[in-house]
Amino acid sequence: MTTDATAPQAPTFWEAFLYWLKLGFISFGGPAGQIAIMHEDLVERKRWISERRYLHALNYCMVLPGPEAQQLATYIGWLMHRTWGGIVAGGLFVLPSLFILMALSWIYMAYGHVPAVAGALYGIKPAVTAIVVSAAYRIGSRALKNRLLWGIAVAAFVAIFAFKLPFPLIVLFAGAIGYVGGRIAPDKFAVGGGHGQSNHRAGPAIIDDTTPTPAHARFTWGRFARVLIVCLGLWGFAMGTLTALYGWDAVLTQLAWFFTKAALMTFGGAYAVLPYVYQGAVDHFQWLTASQMMDGLALGETTPGPLIMVVSFVGFVGGWTKAIFGSDSLLLAGVASATVVTFFTFLPSFLFIFLGGPFIESTHGKLKFTAPLTGITAAVVGVIVNLAVFFAYHVLWPKGLSGPFDWPSALIGLAAAVALLRLKTGVITVVGVSGLAGLALTLGRAYLA
Repeated sequence: MTTDATAPQAPTFWEAFLYWLKLGFISFGGPAGQIAIMHEDLVERKRWISERRYLHALNYCMVLPGPEAQQLATYIGWLMHRTWGGIVAGGLFVLPSLFILMALSWIYMAYGHVPAVAGALYGIKPAVTAIVVSAAYRIGSRALKNRLLWGIAVAAFVAIFAFKLPFPLIVLFAGAIGYVGGRIAPDKFAVGGGHGQSNHRAGPAIIDDTTPTPAHARFTWGRFARVLIVCLGLWGFAMGTLTALYGWDAVLTQLAWFFTKAALMTFGGAYAVLPYVYQGAVDHFQWLTASQMMDGLALGETTPGPLIMVVSFVGFVGGWTKAIFGSDSLLLAGVASATVVTFFTFLPSFLFIFLGGPFIESTHGKLKFTAPLTGITAAVVGVIVNLAVFFAYHVLWPKGLSGPFDWPSALIGLAAAVALLRLKTGVITVVGVSGLAGLALTLGRAYLA
């Protein structure tokens, strides 16, 4: 860590490029881990940005739909090196994960039925269930601070579990309850995001507390209009091209439209939008099966980058399963579909940063979570619990309730839950050990048979 009393020299664009590239390969640990990595590197070691300015940007990203860690990288890259700096920082946060996931997805689709691979996946599925339960616990313990918010969470669970209401409708109702409740009982909805100010001071930074906002980051209506036109134009051009080439009902076009909507509903992290993705991708479009969805989540947990990258797996499997380019071009179909899904999922994140960043820079004050977002976060907990119940059902009763209970899967899932919740073991370790346990059980059964 640099300790001198003067600010370090500002990095060149290409020096920053190398850092963002490295970050794309080491950003494990979910949003909390990724935010911690960037804090240690950019605030404490490199001192590219001060603690207060870092938290200011983070609080804005926490309010937005989408992956907050990727948006934070985009924000800092944009602040330091203009629009291309933001594109590089946000893009390199995603691209390594995309390429790794496409390779893993190909192995999964081409060799997933090989006994060794199938055995590892047998152990990974109950671990994924435990991971979802752990996510519900983490978010719930932070968000459900009173009985009213607990009530919203329970209502959301009942709405999606018993009445099969679509996820967007639940979000809409929860936001409306938060909006009204914030005016009737504001103290019930005054739940912070957990990212307060710190008294720690690493030393003068390149972008320090009192550093004036760079000229390119100052808000003007002209710039606002240009960013909006460019981003909407990119979306319209890409969507129009897919529609013109393949038609509105084609798999690629529907993937683009569906994941555009999903990107705008990712409040509360990737786990919050997974039920919506499941409803659409598994139930409605049947791009993949429930079992494949669980396997994709496991692969997403073990790769760098934001967890929402699991949608790239959904796209890959959907393109492969539907054989959109014919049975002889399954790999090309998977790669094209994964690329389309990734583009339409992350384009809104860049729009939010480039559009709202200048306004946020003009305030330099602490952002507060609004009451509607507090209501939505509470509902998200109930929705994630529903996802955990769904996964548990398919893992523990693989042949339905009339079939046998899968005790080995239950034991693996219980051990994974204890490791995650009590022992605070890392997700990658839990998934790896569970996969080895599943492989050992499968090989043992084959030997005894």
